[in-house]
Amino acid sequence: MLRTNENALVEISVQCQVCHPTRTGRWSVDHEGKPFLLPGMGGIAYNVKVGDPAFGWAADHVEPGASTMLEEKEPSGSRNMGLNFHVCIGNEARVITGDAKGARGIVTGHHGGAEHVLIDFADKDLEKLTHDDKILIRTVGQGLKLLDWPDVVVVNTSPALLKKMRLKPNRDGTLTVPVAKIIPGYLMGSGIGSTSIGTGDYDIMDTDEQMVKEHRLDELRLGDIVAITDHDNRYGRSYRRGAITIGVVIHGYCHNGGHGPGVTTLLSAAKPMLKPKLDRNANLANYFRIGRLRPGAKKLKR
Repeated sequence: MLRTNENALVEISVQCQVCHPTRTGRWSVDHEGKPFLLPGMGGIAYNVKVGDPAFGWAADHVEPGASTMLEEKEPSGSRNMGLNFHVCIGNEARVITGDAKGARGIVTGHHGGAEHVLIDFADKDLEKLTHDDKILIRTVGQGLKLLDWPDVVVVNTSPALLKKMRLKPNRDGTLTVPVAKIIPGYLMGSGIGSTSIGTGDYDIMDTDEQMVKEHRLDELRLGDIVAITDHDNRYGRSYRRGAITIGVVIHGYCHNGGHGPGVTTLLSAAKPMLKPKLDRNANLANYFRIGRLRPGAKKLKR
């Protein structure tokens, strides 16, 4: 059993509501210079859930489940960024107004740039949820530490998620971490250089089709736990040989150059202390029985 400082963590409430999808209606240009006009971020994605493929949607940066904010008019303001910082993957959300009152969900990511917090709810609750309903999240996780591995930084990770990740201590002082995919650090793009590792995400570039095929990135699923090699996320997102970062895939495929499926940071170490072990079950849907694996969830139609 891993020793943590869980009992010292502070639980704090934050509040949000479903945000409106935003688009100008103008054409955008993809990484091959081709124009596209597609939906993507914001609102409630009724048919896109954690556990679903990250690729193949007729969308750009699609976010699973309910996309939420606190301040739509000031997304980068202190109140909305406070929401983003305090929420951790695996925190419980509860609808407190409207027809969906009492519905409970699970936080599955926060999306940088859009500054959205993503929440998974059951289908029956998504049908009742509106943009006017208020959602209360009981946050806990920022400040979490692995007491016997002080060189491993933990961010955005609820104690509930950490327990479900099944980290295994090894005799050589390393930790084995089950992951669905190992991502070479040279494929990371948008978000590199940011010091805001306690909010947002950064992207796996899907620009090079040969690299997508070689590393089978088209198998990525929303909610996958992944390892990123040679990337240090302790004090900012940067390249460091031998470093390792563990994250979770929070949004889907992107058409813009330098972008791709987004990853929110969970664990990071500058030295090779985290040993990724491939496991296709390393996904939030499996860990929390949410998304496509919720009881009563409709089958994926594609």
